[in-house]
Amino acid sequence: MSMELNDLKIFDDLESNVRSYCRSFPTVFTWASGYHLYDNNNRKYIDFFSGAGALNYGHNHPVMKEKLLHYIANNGIIHSLDMATEAKKVFLKKFKEIILTPRKMDYKLMFPGPTGTNAVESALKLARKVTGRDTIISFTNAFHGMTLGSLSITGNSFKRQGAGISLNNGVFMPYDKYFGESVDTVKYIERYLDDSSSGVPTPAAIILETVQGEGGINTASYEWLRRINEMCRKREILLIIDDIQAGCGRTGTFFSFEPAGITPDIICLSKSLSGYGLPLSINLIKPELDIWSPGEHNGTFRGNNLAFITATEALNYWRNDNFSREIKAKEKIIDTYLFSFVQKYASIKGEVRGRGLIKGLACGVKGLAKKICSVAFERGLIMETSGANDEVIKLMPPLIIDEIGLIEGLSILEDSLDDIRVQSFIKISSKRMESRKKDLLASSC
Repeated sequence: MSMELNDLKIFDDLESNVRSYCRSFPTVFTWASGYHLYDNNNRKYIDFFSGAGALNYGHNHPVMKEKLLHYIANNGIIHSLDMATEAKKVFLKKFKEIILTPRKMDYKLMFPGPTGTNAVESALKLARKVTGRDTIISFTNAFHGMTLGSLSITGNSFKRQGAGISLNNGVFMPYDKYFGESVDTVKYIERYLDDSSSGVPTPAAIILETVQGEGGINTASYEWLRRINEMCRKREILLIIDDIQAGCGRTGTFFSFEPAGITPDIICLSKSLSGYGLPLSINLIKPELDIWSPGEHNGTFRGNNLAFITATEALNYWRNDNFSREIKAKEKIIDTYLFSFVQKYASIKGEVRGRGLIKGLACGVKGLAKKICSVAFERGLIMETSGANDEVIKLMPPLIIDEIGLIEGLSILEDSLDDIRVQSFIKISSKRMESRKKDLLASSC
């Protein structure tokens, strides 16, 4: 343990306090393959984190790596801003052939910059330019990025306060089931939009995640998505789907909204788009909305040719429905385990959330999810938490994980739930809760 602490000292000494994941996973990683990571003691970890969703196809995918090395060895163009390159040409053609045409989708592709927040920022700019309006409606528990425009439509107060300035032009509305099953949040929103005295103007756009990854693995029903889409159409509001984490197959289909049968005006993609963990993001824009003037939105790194190479190869997973069926089969395995955990460990007050291979186990005991993830890491499983209070254990294994790896990881999670430290934590938390109840009752008397 002392050796591991010494290995991490350089990060304590030189890296900013803002670092976070290295605190959750306190070791020095050295190499990775498939759904495994290895540290400098050659200890193996099963990855149920997938680079926060950037590694849907696992670490160092062998075919993507081969294509990438070949491209570099032959002096392929690395940096090109938005100039035309062979790598981009091939990606564009293949994206249309494999993704757009079979789905009867007609979109222009925009490369806004390397990361997801770049995609969101440019989507907001375009929506405002097209409509002439400035307000954006987003949702409770939404997360759309850490730059100022994206933060203005992100719900988490901790992340918002990091901006240091007022975040304006955003209005938050309740997500599906935010008030429980009995409250129709679409009618709630419509009431605001149709009342000229509500204080909520007709927005330029409504932006949403079909599964709120950082917000707690909250999942919108397909019916709710269809009704939001219809509401936007009736009022000439643009619908932006942020598919940065839930897209690229994470929910079982390439786009997370496909089963709802809707056609968003703008779609934001990033994270696993490159297939290899390389920075790449795009906006899919309905052709009639593509009213940009040349250079009106730009950036030095908006054309990552290395990412085009691996992204083109990753698209081969989507030539037919086989990969989607595999993802759905793996989802059933995860569900079987998670629902059994909820029953077996009633004291965690658990709830299963999510769709496809973005799953959550919400814990009703304060601080428990973080404790379980910490114990799981010690046992060789990497997971993160999500939700406003880190109350959800978030399971996002690579989509390519095999059944053996999936069950091994889920078994580690079960062992972690069984761990004496976790069980003691639950008992202590329960005693504190009872003590608080007694104090409240005494003060009310």
